[in-house]
Amino acid sequence: MISLETKQSPVIEKTRELCEVLLTQESFKKIKQDIDAFSEDEAAREQYNELCDIQDMLQEKDEQGLTLSEEEIADYDAKRDALLANPVAAAFIDAQQQLHKLQETVSQYISKTFKLGRVPEESDFEKGKCGPRCGCGG
Repeated sequence: MISLETKQSPVIEKTRELCEVLLTQESFKKIKQDIDAFSEDEAAREQYNELCDIQDMLQEKDEQGLTLSEEEIADYDAKRDALLANPVAAAFIDAQQQLHKLQETVSQYISKTFKLGRVPEESDFEKGKCGPRCGCGG
């Protein structure tokens, strides 16, 4: 049985090594910079939060079977376009997407390891099988 009870377990040790490798990657450093820049930009955060609130409201109306007005959709589209035109916000959104993709890839490798009982190879993710490069999210 794999024991995660102590900080000295091999799984925790290797997980910490993975974290250290991630932190040294230039791409990760850029992601962190973009997230930090967004965190420090109050206007960008407010713009982002406003768009999220509108998106939540529109989604809730849609789930209730209510019709979204053209005005609501146009307002959302305009606010989304304005957010994406903000370089700090756009970089933050891209950083979030990159982090999500990285987390998904690591998760898929771990899940495939559990399923196969061995370290997966590239071919385990090919030929219609979902995997890190699939793009279907599965």
